[in-house]
Amino acid sequence: MKFFEKKKSKIGLALGSGAARGLAHIGVLKALKENNIPIDLLAGSSMGALVGACYARKGDIADFEEMILKVDFKQLLQLADPNLALMFKGFIHGQKVKKLLRAIIGDIEFKDLKIPLVIVATDVDTGEEIRIKEGSVAEAVRASTSIPAIFTPVKFKSRFLMDGGIINPVPVNVVKDMGATFVIACNVIHKRLKRKYTEPPAKKQKNSFLTKAQIKNATPAALNNKISMLIQENKDKIQSFQKFMDTFKAKVYKETQKIDPNTPNLFDTIIQAFYIMEYEIAELKGLEADFTIFPDTRNIASLEFYRGKEAILEGYKATEEIISNLQKLI
Repeated sequence: MKFFEKKKSKIGLALGSGAARGLAHIGVLKALKENNIPIDLLAGSSMGALVGACYARKGDIADFEEMILKVDFKQLLQLADPNLALMFKGFIHGQKVKKLLRAIIGDIEFKDLKIPLVIVATDVDTGEEIRIKEGSVAEAVRASTSIPAIFTPVKFKSRFLMDGGIINPVPVNVVKDMGATFVIACNVIHKRLKRKYTEPPAKKQKNSFLTKAQIKNATPAALNNKISMLIQENKDKIQSFQKFMDTFKAKVYKETQKIDPNTPNLFDTIIQAFYIMEYEIAELKGLEADFTIFPDTRNIASLEFYRGKEAILEGYKATEEIISNLQKLI
């Protein structure tokens, strides 16, 4: 009888922050889709906001996965737009990053997404959790990924916003408030193992994780053209900034031989500091979920985006390992 039929769960997915480690979310989404586990609602903080936005647009993550595995991250570093005049507001102004996000996600609004999405950011002045669910998706992602001291805060309506992971690194409560009756969380924030230093690959490695059909396809030409155009626009500014930094280093670091070459750089130190602070919050937030996936990304440093293949594979493996238990619960 229909009266006794079990009511279908409304499944929500909370994607947490984690910088480069957050690329594991791609593998998680890929495994969930392959195993026919539908995602009805999404919420994301920081890197989780970016991955969530890419998935929510079409209900698929293949295009974003392909881009991550083929893009030259050394080239993308040239999109940083340091502004000396704004140095005390944030090292990187972020306008080129905003344009890149629009090229990746599309110049779309939340109402255009296939899957409902809420992006979490933090109010700089009040420390409040800000939930963005209308307007430009790219602008919301930019706000949620604006790491303090590195990126200038993003003005959103009457507020200035920064990284969503500060206030809510795994936004389980947000998905619940959206109406989810069963919440899956993906938490990539774990206690780090002893730090390992890995160099970016000298040559682009052949990827064996993509399907044969995907390997045949190049990164979308439109995105390649957009990246090249943005880099060209940024060329003079980068050269000017590099000259300033070279002069600065010459004056400050006269005895560079005394500095261990493995000393973490400024960006990695700042991000790792936030990562350490977020750890305890993420653990507590994860307990609120019905099921939490923990990709093992402990050996991937915050800024090692070139290790995307490893992060994606860890997310995929972690999900495959628990998929039968997850299917039983759903």
